[in-house]
Amino acid sequence: MPVLILSQYASVAYLPEILDQDASGGLGYLLKERVGHVATFISAIEGVLAGATIIDPDIVHALMRRSRQYAGLSALSPRELEVLELMAQGQTNGAIAERLWVSEAAVRKHVGSIFAKLPMKEKVDRRVSAVLTYLRSRSDEEGGG
Repeated sequence: MPVLILSQYASVAYLPEILDQDASGGLGYLLKERVGHVATFISAIEGVLAGATIIDPDIVHALMRRSRQYAGLSALSPRELEVLELMAQGQTNGAIAERLWVSEAAVRKHVGSIFAKLPMKEKVDRRVSAVLTYLRSRSDEEGGG
């Protein structure tokens, strides 16, 4: 049976479950705002009825953004992840150096490498951005969404 899901939010948390369902008749996952775009909405319905999988462009964008974040974290070395975790705990470079028994220069090197590997938005504090990326990944691992 064809299924068309309408959501108010561009959440990718349930997308894997939705795509794992056997929707041999077609599957669509759109934002509710698409209903107002009659031609787009009708086209999606027709596609789903024809057996296609239709995913809202905003949801695809959110999924790609999330994927890039995880790709960045997976690129970090174990030591860089350790430094990032301590940054997320609010530790300064000096405190991180003490905790890891390394020089502050070594911590600065790791922090620079973290910044280079993680996707960063312009005009956003890089340390805050890196910590937010880390915290989001931890939340998702724990089932927080």
